[in-house]
Amino acid sequence: MKYLVRDKMLAIGDDYWIEDEDGRHAFLVDGKALRFRDTLELKDPDGQILITLREKLFTLRDAMTLERDERRLAVIRRKRLSLLRGHFRVTLAEGTELDVSGRILEREFKVEYDGELLALVSRQWYRVRETYAVDVVREDADAALLIAVAVCVIRLAEKEREDGVSPDGVPGR
Repeated sequence: MKYLVRDKMLAIGDDYWIEDEDGRHAFLVDGKALRFRDTLELKDPDGQILITLREKLFTLRDAMTLERDERRLAVIRRKRLSLLRGHFRVTLAEGTELDVSGRILEREFKVEYDGELLALVSRQWYRVRETYAVDVVREDADAALLIAVAVCVIRLAEKEREDGVSPDGVPGR
């Protein structure tokens, strides 16, 4: 199932809908303004909070946490010592790790578990400039989790770019 995300609306304080491939509202991203740290809530169409996305404070490397029912679901951070540009690791609460790699800032990357493709993020399916899709490949995958991962990885990569860190994680390049 493909989900459509409109990139230009990813500012804190902005709310925006993520649509399914049939154009129906699938998820609402609710940006929480006036908070000490970045906080977003991914909600279902009825307003039920599915996942809370938070910037992790006081860490050496930028990270974001995903929470479900006020319990940590995952932590996302750049993968250290990777030869690949745009490579992030998602560590789930039970210890499982997902790999995210590709051209993050260009919205062309994949989410994998143990070499198996779970989701593909791409702009290639859409002609609209500031739009990309999250294609959840496995039917049994948690679509909300994979969409939250995509949003977090993009936010982290954009923050690094703003802070003067190169796509390969080196400061000042």
